[in-house]
Amino acid sequence: MAVGPATFPSKMHPVQGFELGTASAGIKTPGRKDVVLMRICDDASVVGVFTKNAFCAAPVQLCKDHLSKAAARYLIVNTGNANAGTGQEGWQDAVATCEAVATLCDTDTASVLPFSTGVIGEKLPVEKLIAALPKAKEALSVDGWNDAAEGILTTDTRLKGCSKQFVYQGKTVTLTGISKGSGMIKPNMATMLGYVATDAEVEAGLLQQLLIDATDCSFNRITVDGDTSTNDSCMLVATGKSGLVVSESDQEGFLAFKQALTVVMQTLAHAIIRDGEGATKFVTVCVESAASQEEALRTAFDIAHSPLVKTALFASDPNWGRILAVVGRAGIENLDLNALQIFLGDVCIVSQGGRDSGYTEDAGQAVMDGEEILIRVVLNRGDVTETVWTTDLSHDYVSINADYRS
Repeated sequence: MAVGPATFPSKMHPVQGFELGTASAGIKTPGRKDVVLMRICDDASVVGVFTKNAFCAAPVQLCKDHLSKAAARYLIVNTGNANAGTGQEGWQDAVATCEAVATLCDTDTASVLPFSTGVIGEKLPVEKLIAALPKAKEALSVDGWNDAAEGILTTDTRLKGCSKQFVYQGKTVTLTGISKGSGMIKPNMATMLGYVATDAEVEAGLLQQLLIDATDCSFNRITVDGDTSTNDSCMLVATGKSGLVVSESDQEGFLAFKQALTVVMQTLAHAIIRDGEGATKFVTVCVESAASQEEALRTAFDIAHSPLVKTALFASDPNWGRILAVVGRAGIENLDLNALQIFLGDVCIVSQGGRDSGYTEDAGQAVMDGEEILIRVVLNRGDVTETVWTTDLSHDYVSINADYRS
């Protein structure tokens, strides 16, 4: 189940200097695409952001270690097994995977970055993964985005991708990316898995900051169930093949690139919410006029995580008292109940400390009947606005997660 029409673009623009190859290893399901190899050209900048879960998976730990030691030239992804909660054996399996890629592709082991997603706590069938590597290498192509988008999925029901181009100083710049994620979604510095490549030239330090900024207004603003994964990773690669150098000294070009990157990242993040496990609603929660960013985000996420709010959304029930109660328990110091307002779409449901005098159940019902719902909380305490995106909580979410390992 997913919300709205599929959004995977009909054209995923290739990024020169970045190739993708996909194969089937049968890690969890025989015949399913579940291994993706990505090759990066020399002199590219490669940066990433990763989960802050203390039980971060072995491939996440090794990926960060390799990034600190060498220039990344290959990314290797498997689905069907997270290789998380696997201790020293999991570390050794991640190392073995990188060594196998290095041998096959004639590169240094430290130049290979590993990524895994799937069931936590089970041993990675590393022999199956390694056996599929030659086919993945053979499939490497700048046009490999569609197969790769399929190859990184787990409980997802849709491919997730975005591809944008802009022209600056006569040069066409491409940004193309894919992501995966459907459940165990409340990213903390990343998403479940995300890979974005551009043919712009960007120095690594600046590229890292651009990725952090874009992540903070995209993947770090989504939640399905409030659970931060052990494997969250998001990578950004700049190959430099377009000839355009992105630099803060050229503010016009810098801002054009930053805007395009933000659009790509937000599109990928929204696609995760639209395909949230069991989702029937795409919900935007906006907290306006807050005194601080922390206050705005805490309130927005408290609403987005409330089981009572989420089940009301699933039922299309305009039970506005549930939203009011969450705002009241969000820990906002010296909250003026008479000053705040709460809206469903454009319908004011709360003002002056209670039900708005103009509110009608029919008006609230009309908003809740839609697939896309906006909840706005106007605190009237300051000038900070923050937005997060979430889903409802359906019977299917429970079924999917109850049967996940079956």
